[in-house]
Amino acid sequence: MTGTGQSTAPPPAPGGADERLLRTSPLRRLLGRPELGSIVGAVAVFLFFSVVASSFLQLSSFGTVLYAASTIGIMAAPVALLMIGGEFDLSAGVMVTSSALVSSMFSYQMTANVWVGVFVSLLVTLAFGAFNGFMLTRTKLPSFIITLGTFLMLTGLNLGLTKLISGTVSTKAIGDMWGFDSAHALFASQLTLGGVELKVTILWWLGLVAVATWILLRTRFGNWIFAVGGDESAARAVGVPVIRTKIGLYLGVAFAAWVSGQHLLFSFDVVQSGEGVGNELTYIIAAVIGGCLITGGYGSAIGSAVGAVIFGMTSKGIVYAEWNPDWFKFFLGAMLLLATLLNTWVRKRAEATT
Repeated sequence: MTGTGQSTAPPPAPGGADERLLRTSPLRRLLGRPELGSIVGAVAVFLFFSVVASSFLQLSSFGTVLYAASTIGIMAAPVALLMIGGEFDLSAGVMVTSSALVSSMFSYQMTANVWVGVFVSLLVTLAFGAFNGFMLTRTKLPSFIITLGTFLMLTGLNLGLTKLISGTVSTKAIGDMWGFDSAHALFASQLTLGGVELKVTILWWLGLVAVATWILLRTRFGNWIFAVGGDESAARAVGVPVIRTKIGLYLGVAFAAWVSGQHLLFSFDVVQSGEGVGNELTYIIAAVIGGCLITGGYGSAIGSAVGAVIFGMTSKGIVYAEWNPDWFKFFLGAMLLLATLLNTWVRKRAEATT
């Protein structure tokens, strides 16, 4: 109160801004991004191989690295979303092979247009994903156990059914069947851009990352994913459809496995039934390098793409440097540890500045 008995109003905030709104500095926003650590790692890997391998910087090498990254990144994006939701899928690698086998064998045995096999494969692969999600939500068992069981079953089915139907461990060639050329164009073709040959899988990869990022940041389903991964009980208490969210995430992994499977088939015309074993760990590692937490509730699809690029640069950089490719596993393990430590440090710095 003043001497005249009137109250003095507080001065307005500069520029008319509401003082109740929390201002976030650009540095704080940057430190809060889950993919920051992986971007730093990608720059370091790029600079390293640029120095030790002269051919690494050639335009042709650029296309090769991106192709290697895309074959991992197509699966890493939905796997990242699944991990943000707090779950794993150990069957993702063999599911890719299962998708290719179903498409090839159905087309060949039914003597139909290959597109019939492609769409049957889509339905079957989505059924695998739905099975994982249904079993997880109904049995309450850890996703590690559920998808490990699916991994073993699919591995056995891939080998057993291929031998039973084809008589060998590989499928019959379908390159001369109707529809093969158009399917090849969609799943396994390449285009030339600026003198660089780029596989169509790069477009699939970028498209899936864009869709996954939009889902996470711009949709209600994205909020559900973070909520379920952060605290499932709390998410359920506030009305988040936990069961629907988790089944949807497994369907997303299955769809990406179908895309990768069709690329595998239409790139090589035949499929080996034993392929895909071990790739599931590669997808998970790419997501972790990209900033996803094992415990769920944190990560990004963009980070998974950066993790896939690191994979591509390392796998091809070792070849261009003319090193023994056996060293790839060593670099892979080192990158995983360093990226995890860096991501943890970045998160702690981000939390300390809030």
